[in-house]
Amino acid sequence: MSRLTLIAACSAALLLAGCASQNPYDQSAPSSNKTATYGGLGALAGAAAGALIGHDDRGKGALIGAAVGAAAGAGYGYYADKQEAELRQQMQGTGVEVQRQGDVIQLIMPGNITFATDSAEIASSFYAPLNNLANSFRQYNQNSIEVVGHTDSTGAHSYNMGLSQRRAQSVASYLLAQGVDGSRVSTRGMGPDQPVASNATAEGRAQNRRVEVTLRPLPGVQ
Repeated sequence: MSRLTLIAACSAALLLAGCASQNPYDQSAPSSNKTATYGGLGALAGAAAGALIGHDDRGKGALIGAAVGAAAGAGYGYYADKQEAELRQQMQGTGVEVQRQGDVIQLIMPGNITFATDSAEIASSFYAPLNNLANSFRQYNQNSIEVVGHTDSTGAHSYNMGLSQRRAQSVASYLLAQGVDGSRVSTRGMGPDQPVASNATAEGRAQNRRVEVTLRPLPGVQ
């Protein structure tokens, strides 16, 4: 048995041992640790398979196999980890908050940086952050994009519902104009119906005026 074949066999054995000792549904382990574990195991399996591809260039095959195996082994969690890290870097200092819960990534855009008062026209100063978002959404195309507008409770409910929908649509339309696939994008206007703070104070009302962009894995993506 050649040395490369032996390495491949050992890698495959290590993968099986790891799978036997790790329960992928063990909720006691942090998701980042599980991503690293299964990404690493996937890389070993990919390297083992890659090393067996072609007798003339097994080293290159092992490298390719490791890269493919890492992504496949870790699944959507690995994909979302990368996108989240890039979004946090891009949105730093813009006022946009990036939140993560499981496979769902959410971007919170305060109303004071996105729109003028009582307007659905995007503020010119917010074009740069939206351009960065559009670039990310084009690159990471395995998730749906839901844009939801929210208002405070000041004024008529019906008016606020319409304003929140127009604001959500303005953000979505801008993303589509930057080349984001429209089949992935949906919009909703929630008006004042989902407050995150009390509408009894100016500070609370400011928090409630916002646009949220939620990223979820597309159907069939794991």
